[in-house]
Amino acid sequence: MIFVDACLGKPTPYTPVWMMRQAGRYLPEYMTVRKEAGDFLSLCKDYKKAAEVTLQPVDILGVDAAILFSDILVVPLEMGMSLRFAAGEGPVFDEPIRNLEELNALDVDKAVKNLSYVYDTIGLVRQELANDKALIGFCGAPWTIATYMIEGKGSKNYAISKRIAYENPALLHAVLDKVTSALIGYTKAQIKAGVNAIQIFDSWAAALEMSAFFEFSFSYILKIVDAIKAEYPEVPVIVFPKGISGYLSQIDGNFDVFGVDWSTPMGLARAALSDRYTLQGNLEPCRLYSKDAIKSGVDEILAVMRGVPHIFNLGHGILPDIPVENAKYLIKYVQEASAR
Repeated sequence: MIFVDACLGKPTPYTPVWMMRQAGRYLPEYMTVRKEAGDFLSLCKDYKKAAEVTLQPVDILGVDAAILFSDILVVPLEMGMSLRFAAGEGPVFDEPIRNLEELNALDVDKAVKNLSYVYDTIGLVRQELANDKALIGFCGAPWTIATYMIEGKGSKNYAISKRIAYENPALLHAVLDKVTSALIGYTKAQIKAGVNAIQIFDSWAAALEMSAFFEFSFSYILKIVDAIKAEYPEVPVIVFPKGISGYLSQIDGNFDVFGVDWSTPMGLARAALSDRYTLQGNLEPCRLYSKDAIKSGVDEILAVMRGVPHIFNLGHGILPDIPVENAKYLIKYVQEASAR
């Protein structure tokens, strides 16, 4: 698998490419299946439909890896929290976690077991996916998941979570420990079900100052990495902490790939990290509105990354109104230009 080879720093005939959120709303085929499912969570729980939308970008775009269709918040949902997706508001936990009593009511083992629909999705995708195409499993980072659990929904300033970090750090650590335990069981179960790599998304890493990031976020990411590697040393692990370009000199761990967001210059990431990790990224997602912008952006990134292991991706997720033709153009152009 070209994607797995790139993750492990092996030579590849071209730069493999996939896109975060590639199974999603910009594809008419996805919207058809989503409508049939009824709502987002129903789609996540219907393993046949979830497998179908996981495979769509491989068939339609020709990406080098599929990424499991699911959501990072199914983990706290199955731990016992009540999750709903509100129109125009996103995910909502109506009873957020604010104390140890509420935290102790959540069940890690139950979550890992109850996520069987995810493992069923993986099994079906791996049956249908070509042998040379990788399947990427994923989870949210403990910090990012914890912010939703504590705030009750998305936040602009994460004030409740950060107030706990500074006023009652023991409580935040307790939440993070519990979430981490669930994520370790969850990611190992994904690997057992058939994924070829795991990506850990820390979407809200940049909410934390540097010392807090390493205490409350990165240390827990590394616990997941180390637990996976202890049992599955051959499985690549990708970490994607968004927006922390100022902290790159302090990054160290037993993972294989570092995901670079679009606000971090690729040259900066290469200088800091490419001697130890394959880098993944980092085209600005809005460049996909223009084929000229795609071409110039790809050319620049490929030039910067020439000679070191690289996986091409966007610097965050693809946007819902991107023309499908432009997404196809990106994938084909990366594969052809990097093979020259």
